[in-house]
Amino acid sequence: MTISHPASPLLVLLPGMDGTARLFHRFDAALLVQSAIATQAIAYPAAPLDYAALEAFVRERLPQDRPFVVLAESFSGPLGAALRADPPPGMRALILCCSFVRNPRPMLAPLRHLLGLVPFGAMPGFALRQALLAPCATPQLQAELAAALAQVPPSVLRQRLRAVLEIREKDASRSFARGSLPVLYLRARHDRLVPPANAVQILRLAPGAQLADIAAPHMLLQAVPEAAADAVAAFITSLSAAQALN
Repeated sequence: MTISHPASPLLVLLPGMDGTARLFHRFDAALLVQSAIATQAIAYPAAPLDYAALEAFVRERLPQDRPFVVLAESFSGPLGAALRADPPPGMRALILCCSFVRNPRPMLAPLRHLLGLVPFGAMPGFALRQALLAPCATPQLQAELAAALAQVPPSVLRQRLRAVLEIREKDASRSFARGSLPVLYLRARHDRLVPPANAVQILRLAPGAQLADIAAPHMLLQAVPEAAADAVAAFITSLSAAQALN
């Protein structure tokens, strides 16, 4: 964690499907070089919790004594959306990274009842590399991803995927649209999991939202941490500048 100026908001990091918060270290290091923005990562319990339970877990761990910005990565997008819809004291903005506020693959929703047949503990490494890291699948990134996933029981991964597939689009979209906090969306041009239409929907639901289009795979923060840090630091700096003018 970096040491920041008291006026700088804290950046709260909500992790992707692994939920371990182990995969932020590259982004943290790049952000340290770019700015004096401190970070706090919230790891999720290795238990099969739905989005409502995870939202309650996150709210209990948000900062109480300083302003903060939430960065929700991938799976955590609906949690970030819920926080924006009913923001806790101190929350200043939301950053969504390769994420969504509705099921990003609605055609797969009918298959959620078959998730018990998916061998999450034996998924081939090649499939994961292609889906999450290609074309940036270096041996080190692959090893870090494998180590993070090894910490999560297959039953938990199965429940998290089920939670994504069961998001009710109308309710989630309306809830997100009711929010008024500024939004930045980090979109990966080579994302094979979350289609570009999700960013378009978020820009429509949150008027004034900013879009940073970055040449990266789905694991954007891990594959191109410097570019991600540039975009995030610029966004948070603009928030501080706007607050100073008010």
